Amino acid sequence: MSPRLRLAVPNKGRLVEPTLRLLHDAGLVFDEHDRSLVAMVQNYDLEILFVRTNDIIEFVGDGVADLGVTGEDLISETGAKLPRIRSLGYGRCRLAAAVPNDAPYQTVADLAGLRVATAHPNTARRFFEEQRIPVEIIPISGAVEVAPRLGLAEAIVDLVSTGSTLVMNGLRQIGDVLSSEAVLVANPASHRERAVEVAAIDTMLSAVIAARDRKYLMMNAPAATLTEIEELLPALESPTVIPLAHAGMIAIHSVVGADDVWGLLPRLKAAGASGILVLPIEKIVP
Repeated sequence: MSPRLRLAVPNKGRLVEPTLRLLHDAGLVFDEHDRSLVAMVQNYDLEILFVRTNDIIEFVGDGVADLGVTGEDLISETGAKLPRIRSLGYGRCRLAAAVPNDAPYQTVADLAGLRVATAHPNTARRFFEEQRIPVEIIPISGAVEVAPRLGLAEAIVDLVSTGSTLVMNGLRQIGDVLSSEAVLVANPASHRERAVEVAAIDTMLSAVIAARDRKYLMMNAPAATLTEIEELLPALESPTVIPLAHAGMIAIHSVVGADDVWGLLPRLKAAGASGILVLPIEKIVP
């Protein structure tokens, strides 16, 4: 019997809550506890390992776990050559260059010859080398934002989500180094030898991700308005059209982007649609 597939996920930090929500929304049933290292999924042959975020890439790379959820920024920093299975749509942030508000520097090119402090020295060094901007990278492990104030460096490269932390520390952004979000990665051997099982997990998660930014629309309309209404609906495929009991009336079902709904509703009503229902979608499997 093949051993259960193992998935490593963060046990602390900003990726924990959205990762657990994604797994539960995918239908996986398991208990998570603050001190648990392993959770057995009750309805699927999967073990979930709760480990430090910085250790996930090593766990996956060494084959301790077959799959892992981590940030693109950490993969970049370690230089790990792990197959990326899918971007997960959360944990979005940027690795950005920033300087004190009163500094004269306006672009990353202005940092030539200066010191740049960062907790991501490998990514930062690679970026400046690719841009052919000579800088001195000052690696530090924490409190990157205070480096200019302490005289350690003239600029920093740090993770930015909303930018509020930079503002609080009197800093402003002058350029992006890397865009990051949560990704699902695989151990190379598992990706090759357990491809069917890995693809099954990918399908579970991707079905949830695809459904999150979609809504299901149901409406009634005169059959004569079908062409006009169909032109308004950016569906995955052609909308479903069902004849109703009343002659000349039809029901139209369609999947649309969640961000498009409120702009579509008045236009659909103006085209003759009525009884419009907007429903959430649990999963979409293309």
